[in-house]
Amino acid sequence: MQTGPRRSPTTGLLLGLFITLGAVVVYSLYISAQLAGLRKLQSELVDRNRKDSLQLLRVQNDLNSVALAMRDMLDSSQPYPLTAWTAQFTRIQDDLHVALLAEEKLANASRTADQQAFLSQSVAQFWDAVNRMFALAAQGKENEAREQIRVTLQARQASLSTAVSRLLVQNNEGEEQAAARIAEIYDRVQRQLYVFLAAILVAIVLTSLYLIHSNRIIFAALASLSEQRSDLAQKLISTQESTLRNISRELHDEFGQVLTAIGSLLGRAGNHLPEGSRVREDVQEVREIAQGTLDKIRTLSQALHPVLLEEAGLVATLDWYIPSVQRQTGLVVHYEKSGQNFALASAASVHVYRILQEALNNVSRHAGTKEAWVHLKFLANSLELAVEDHGKGIAADRNGRGIGLVAMRERAELIGGELELTEPAGGGTTVRLRIPREKAETHAE
Repeated sequence: MQTGPRRSPTTGLLLGLFITLGAVVVYSLYISAQLAGLRKLQSELVDRNRKDSLQLLRVQNDLNSVALAMRDMLDSSQPYPLTAWTAQFTRIQDDLHVALLAEEKLANASRTADQQAFLSQSVAQFWDAVNRMFALAAQGKENEAREQIRVTLQARQASLSTAVSRLLVQNNEGEEQAAARIAEIYDRVQRQLYVFLAAILVAIVLTSLYLIHSNRIIFAALASLSEQRSDLAQKLISTQESTLRNISRELHDEFGQVLTAIGSLLGRAGNHLPEGSRVREDVQEVREIAQGTLDKIRTLSQALHPVLLEEAGLVATLDWYIPSVQRQTGLVVHYEKSGQNFALASAASVHVYRILQEALNNVSRHAGTKEAWVHLKFLANSLELAVEDHGKGIAADRNGRGIGLVAMRERAELIGGELELTEPAGGGTTVRLRIPREKAETHAE
């Protein structure tokens, strides 16, 4: 992630204000078009109401056909048995079923669930009675079947006709009321919309002007704080490196020389003791302890501030450091370097080394994996260091705000570089540092 001075948001806010004003104008035109569309939609609803009325008339016509058929069935002069009317009733039933399904889809919102249920139940009860009537006729009980028609079917048919007539009247009344209400509602909405848009425009202008003024003050303060924070971070990093360098030298020079002298004295003292004596063995053991302590001090000294950075440069230091990390942490590090090596300034070498050190520590502690890839590229115009892992990723785990990551960004800024965290295709995290060649070669601590 590139770090640098923040820009004032004034230009963006002004642009946002103009865009908002333009959006409000476009929105006004859009709403006007929508009102026209809604008016048309309401007209279509009225048309739907009329189509519903046509289906109700179709239902009424089927019920009238049933009434005429039942009248003929009760006529004793008819030579046909009642069962002969089965086909005609079946056709009427099918047509009535289709009409009712279509009518149910077209029914307007004013239709209550009770009304719809009553109509459906009445039709179902009517056809149940018809089926029972034909069942009696099929059993040769013509008189009982005719009695069923007179007592039950005609009454149910009349009830259905009355219910359908009420629905037709309701549709007609609703159509008249809707026409008047639509015009009234939309005239009122249109007037209110203009008032609302005017108020919104005033509010947006006032709010935007206030935000511009406030943000100019806030971002000026933030820019000052950011500059102070950056200066403080740079001083802390410089102080840290100076302290680590001094401690490393003290360990290497003072304690190292003392332990070397102790080991030499113990060696000479052991040479004057008899072979195989217990004292000689104890002296040799103490000498080995002193040598082990000396090795640890040298390792610690190198970890605090590798002398190799000053003596042999970054590449040689990384050649030593990466195998050391593998031994100490158990990480399997795939190290690859490419390009034509060019000399780096001492400060740049230190900061690149510290960024690599922190990145590998993060992989070891937080990534949940034991494998990492390190790529060091000497390009024509820049130096690039990439540390990649395929674990859970420090970016997801710590949201990019850990102290170590902040320190890495500050170090990158100190040497004029850019640090970014990305997620590779296989998951995990890639920490990538890019430094322009002229800054890497000439940057002074």
